[in-house]
Amino acid sequence: MRRSIIWFRRDLRISDHPALNAAIASADEIIPVFILDPNQNKQSGGKRLAYMSQSLRELDRTLGNSLHAMVGDQATVLKELMARYNATEVHISEEFEPYGLARDRKVEEAGIPLIRTGGPYAIAPGRVRKPSDGTPYKVYTPFYRAWLAHGWRDPAPRPTEIPCVTPSSSDRSFPTWQMPEGVILTPAGEEAAHQRWEYFKENLLDSYDETRNLAGIDGTSKLSAHLKWGEIHPRTLLAELGQSKAHDTYRKELAWREFYGDVLHHNPHTVSDYYAPQFAAMRYDEPGEKFKAWCEGRTGYPFVDAAMRQLVSEGWMHNRTRMVVASFLVKDLHLEWQLGADFFKEHLVDFDVASNSHGWQWTAGTGTDASPYYRVFNPIEQGKRFDEAGDYIRRYIPELRHLSAPDIHEPWNVLDGYLHDYPTQIVDHAKERLESLGRLDEIKARKPEKPE
Repeated sequence: MRRSIIWFRRDLRISDHPALNAAIASADEIIPVFILDPNQNKQSGGKRLAYMSQSLRELDRTLGNSLHAMVGDQATVLKELMARYNATEVHISEEFEPYGLARDRKVEEAGIPLIRTGGPYAIAPGRVRKPSDGTPYKVYTPFYRAWLAHGWRDPAPRPTEIPCVTPSSSDRSFPTWQMPEGVILTPAGEEAAHQRWEYFKENLLDSYDETRNLAGIDGTSKLSAHLKWGEIHPRTLLAELGQSKAHDTYRKELAWREFYGDVLHHNPHTVSDYYAPQFAAMRYDEPGEKFKAWCEGRTGYPFVDAAMRQLVSEGWMHNRTRMVVASFLVKDLHLEWQLGADFFKEHLVDFDVASNSHGWQWTAGTGTDASPYYRVFNPIEQGKRFDEAGDYIRRYIPELRHLSAPDIHEPWNVLDGYLHDYPTQIVDHAKERLESLGRLDEIKARKPEKPE
């Protein structure tokens, strides 16, 4: 009896799963396993752990309740399973972020052969390079063109049969993390991912270019958590996109995820360090009460506060408002982007290290950006433009529900704006914008030190 292990990580599905297909093809029976790493779990927020717990249960259901959910050191667990079942191969989807690379290297150094098939991206990081000199792209638009020209494989077929061994009760250590009180998340699992994709295709995709920035409506795919956990593969989505402007806009959003994965692959230090190192020398303030107000959605700027409250209550935030709150932290409060990135890491269910770090750095002006100017988002005008009627603000800020547009965006301009104790502005945006630009001029004026 030939047996192989399929080690699930960020690929909690059975459709379009090349590594799973490879494991099935190599053996008479497979041993599906997910290994819970206590050290990594300590670094994950409660919402993300609760979501993962639900996703694992869904994966187990699709595998006929045959998933081995085990806790411990990965190499130790895999060695024990290989010995017990006389398995000769361990199949995985390749990963590229620093933690995954280090983990897999450690497993292989322990003498366990890993067979890599597929990964979490349509095109693996490192493959799309400049034809002129073979170096990686540093700017999104030329990367996107090269990424399109490179192309990707068709979705892998869903297996018709998955011959799994039956695990013992001791191998079923499923986590029981509960959702934090008051938090409501979208359903987890592969089935929920495909249901959302079908709904998005039928109802929202054809107008995506017009609605994706409108925070007050359901206008985005909301597949980020499903993509993060591999409950659906980007290749599955790309295969069903056409050539319309709306479809191309969505394809470009998927490509941003691939671009950031590529950038981090080539610059692993940028998980928490500056992509543009000169910005480490900028004057930043120490976090204090203003940072706490930002975290709690009490800055006095309605569009910012609505977004931060959405994050804490739902484990997700609209993409437009992610940029607005990031700009406010760095350029209105003059705090380093890593503080915000860590707060997002704690609360986001869809936390992806590459997208998080480089999304923050893009907005902070310290990352990959072809823009010739230092972008500072106006939190008031952003709200008026992308939540014109104020529906998004009302949903998350009950203190302002008595106000209609446009008053809701500037409650300080109306007599009853603070009737229900909404906080006053903690900073003056106009003044802080100039302060931010002044601090930028300081580092521009510095001459680089000559080597001794």
